[in-house]
Amino acid sequence: MCGIVAYVGPKPAAPVLIDGLKTLEYRGYDSAGIAVLGTPSGGRASTTVVRAVGRIRELEAEVPKRLAGKVGIGHTRWATHGPATVANAHPHRSADGRISVVHNGIIDNAAGLRNQLTQAGVTLTSDTDTEVIAHLIARSSAATLEEAVLEALGKIVGTYALAVMDEQHPDRIVVARHGSPLILGVGEKEMLVASDAAALVRHTSQVVHLDDGELATVTAGGFTTFDRAANDTGREPVEIEVAAAEWELTGHQHYMYKEIQEQPEKAAAVIGGRLDDRFATARLNGLNLAPRELRAFRRVKLLGCGSAYYVGQIGAQLIEDLARIPADAEAASEFRYRNPIIEPDTLYVVVSQSGETADTAFAVQEIKRKGGQVIGVVNAVGSTIAREVDGGIYLHAGPEIAVASTKALTNMAIAFAMLALHLGRLRDLSVADGERILTAIKRLPEQIRDILDDEAHIAQVATTLAKAENAFYIGRVRQYPVAREGAQKLKEISYIHAEAYPTSELKHGPLALIEPKLLTVAIVPQDDLTERNLAAVQQVQARRGPVVAITHADVDFGDLDVERIIVPKSEPELDPILLTIPTQLLAYHAALALGHDIDKPRNLAKSVTVE
Repeated sequence: MCGIVAYVGPKPAAPVLIDGLKTLEYRGYDSAGIAVLGTPSGGRASTTVVRAVGRIRELEAEVPKRLAGKVGIGHTRWATHGPATVANAHPHRSADGRISVVHNGIIDNAAGLRNQLTQAGVTLTSDTDTEVIAHLIARSSAATLEEAVLEALGKIVGTYALAVMDEQHPDRIVVARHGSPLILGVGEKEMLVASDAAALVRHTSQVVHLDDGELATVTAGGFTTFDRAANDTGREPVEIEVAAAEWELTGHQHYMYKEIQEQPEKAAAVIGGRLDDRFATARLNGLNLAPRELRAFRRVKLLGCGSAYYVGQIGAQLIEDLARIPADAEAASEFRYRNPIIEPDTLYVVVSQSGETADTAFAVQEIKRKGGQVIGVVNAVGSTIAREVDGGIYLHAGPEIAVASTKALTNMAIAFAMLALHLGRLRDLSVADGERILTAIKRLPEQIRDILDDEAHIAQVATTLAKAENAFYIGRVRQYPVAREGAQKLKEISYIHAEAYPTSELKHGPLALIEPKLLTVAIVPQDDLTERNLAAVQQVQARRGPVVAITHADVDFGDLDVERIIVPKSEPELDPILLTIPTQLLAYHAALALGHDIDKPRNLAKSVTVE
């Protein structure tokens, strides 16, 4: 949520800022703005600020055609303090117009600072917490912009990624990070700043990731990094390998659809080079844990938010099934607030597509503060969580733009399957069972492609789902997380109210709601619980509830009037990975039928970087 772009170099800044903001639209926002600092020949530097409510196209239409300044900052805002209005949009300026600021995060003591500024005679023009930063910097008597920013930060409590311009220092932008991501892009006689690498890759492959408590000054000639005590931190650029084309739609109508279709290829990427046929195990060197260390763990705790939490539940079941270690998943957003007991013989695993999810990052800090061992399952190389954990598994899913996670989610589940196989073979999982699971993992990309080839049928079923006022998703044991993820997808992008329940819980209350207008999506694999699942479907139909079953070809529904979506059979432990894929297409085509903005659902953001 929210996005920052900044530029200083030889080119007009405005087009670079607008282009960068467009690449960050997926993060979720409701208003946007830019500030461009121009220095007329022989004249005093002056700032032009343009802000608009709505999409970047509304902002772009307001930008003067000949805005020639070569230093600028831009922002997409997701409303926190105050509604989405032009006055609340970023950038914010000091009372004299000298200082311009864009900010991601939340200033916790903003109310007190606003009162202090008001009492000092400052007129505040917005409802935001960000505006106070501009005034604090402008009121500093420090000789340099860097010193003024440091002085202001000493008065602030909260999280932030900041980019600051000063008309008295028109050759530079000063940036700071604490609890919200910020990246420098190092170009040829130009520098860029962004909250996400997506805004940088069209211009450079050289980046610098700032850590919490770190600041930087960027000019056309380069950059310096320093800490809150003004000590040089000596950061060096690193190469990012993702091509700009991976952020393009490449002919697809929506990013979500493109990412669904990429799953066979991306599943193969996360598997590639990580399976060991000789020992029937997975090769996960990135864990940075020796076999003896892994064998010492007596419990595994998985932490994630939203879809990452649900796939963590799939992972916990895989670990218990294959490694016979007690494992459970928990919402990372709740974890640190219950003062968790961090056990030395527990392996903590955090899951995040972006690697910047604030709640999950805070959970990492809580674990490490208490001496726990934590690894990450992360998609974004160089992200905050990827840098803070002790080791982990990169997902290699490529950039995921749509808010609703698909390819990253699938790769998370596959990564957990490999982790479970690895842990299992270190313990009591036999060679034969290791070979069984290893062979099944290898087949997953092809089987995912088979499911996607059935899209026309799934799309037709989705038209029925789109007409429902409410929906239940039900599944037993391994399939309950599949039901939870399916309901989440439907809610996220179609806005149809959906709830997930363990199938066995229907008769303990939810059955009272079954009626013709409530559709049930039942996850019914061919396994040792098939008959019990069929009995539950029969109970729903006895109350005239329509049912869509995501199932295997050998499941016999008899004379039940069920719309079936057939999924290829894998091993029982891995079936949830494949059974999840149709829920993505169901949600997508239901939302498409309803005419919704699929990639940018209301009130949601791709990367949730504040609590």
